[in-house]
Amino acid sequence: MENPNPILTAVIMAGGKGERFWPKSRIRCPKQFLSLTGDGETMLQKTFQRISGFVEPAHIFIVTNGEYMPLVREQLPDVPEENLLAEPAPRNTAPCISLAAAVIAKRYGDATMIVLPADHLVRHEEICADVLLRAASAAAETDSLVTIGITPTYPETGYGYIAFSRAKNLPRGVYHVESFKEKPDIETARSYVNSGDYLWNSGMFVWKTNVFLDAVRKYLPAAYEITEELQSACDTPDFENVLQKRFPDMPSISVDFGILEKAERICTIPGSFGWDDVGSWPALRRVAKTDTNGNYRDGDILTIGTKNCVFSGREKLIAAVGLENIVVVDTEDALLVCDIDAAQNIKKITEMLREQGRGELL
Repeated sequence: MENPNPILTAVIMAGGKGERFWPKSRIRCPKQFLSLTGDGETMLQKTFQRISGFVEPAHIFIVTNGEYMPLVREQLPDVPEENLLAEPAPRNTAPCISLAAAVIAKRYGDATMIVLPADHLVRHEEICADVLLRAASAAAETDSLVTIGITPTYPETGYGYIAFSRAKNLPRGVYHVESFKEKPDIETARSYVNSGDYLWNSGMFVWKTNVFLDAVRKYLPAAYEITEELQSACDTPDFENVLQKRFPDMPSISVDFGILEKAERICTIPGSFGWDDVGSWPALRRVAKTDTNGNYRDGDILTIGTKNCVFSGREKLIAAVGLENIVVVDTEDALLVCDIDAAQNIKKITEMLREQGRGELL
């Protein structure tokens, strides 16, 4: 499929902390900069490669934390330096995308933006590319905010959901978003999947720059005021000063809660391309190679009578006997052992370490 707009851009959000992948993911090198699938490619590199086949590297932007800039430069040497945007302070996804939109609008006018998290995986790249290009066409044709929904394959409780319906005024294969649903309990998740009226919220979005900025103006006026200042200063000697001074004043809010849940013109395109947000260690059993007993192995691993576990080590041998549904992660200075069903609580360990002032382990 040909690109639907003269200028098609992409924004990769790469500023997250990845705390659910502790102790391998650390503040100095979080999840998106790690290789978690055994092929040597980091999550960020995989995301870049996913879109570089149909978006020119010169039109790909990376928004990240300032301290991660050396990692971004090292892992993505094809992205121009002027497209690397450093957030002076973490302010969630709405300000992150607003910063990128300000720069894109200044350089290219009303271009189309594909917005992607840096730390998701996709098995079927060509299908994903086709869905994103169809979303770009829909965004240009309808002046809507377009989100990519994933057709659910099981009742996942760790994802948000999108309730969707048909609408006569939308192109074929494009649906109206009725509402966004927070992460459900298992019974609610089952009802969502069985109804056929819900999609997983992938966190991937497509829209025209001006459509998004209009939504920021309407729903986040305080953020819009700062975004306007950033747009005016973009590509001038004063840009870095304005960014450092004004960006921390942005409200810390997600694009879902701050804009999408309030917006009127929002639609979705369902996709089935092996997407996974790889939100915690157990996800590696879904997205990476496992042995005949369902164990994910990374490192020197020896198992006897062990099933459905996740092992990640370094030089040290990890030997497991008679284990089932356990996560074991060994690093130079920390060892994690937890039940697979409790892996979502790993973030609480980082909170405890922070409270105890043990920053060297974060």
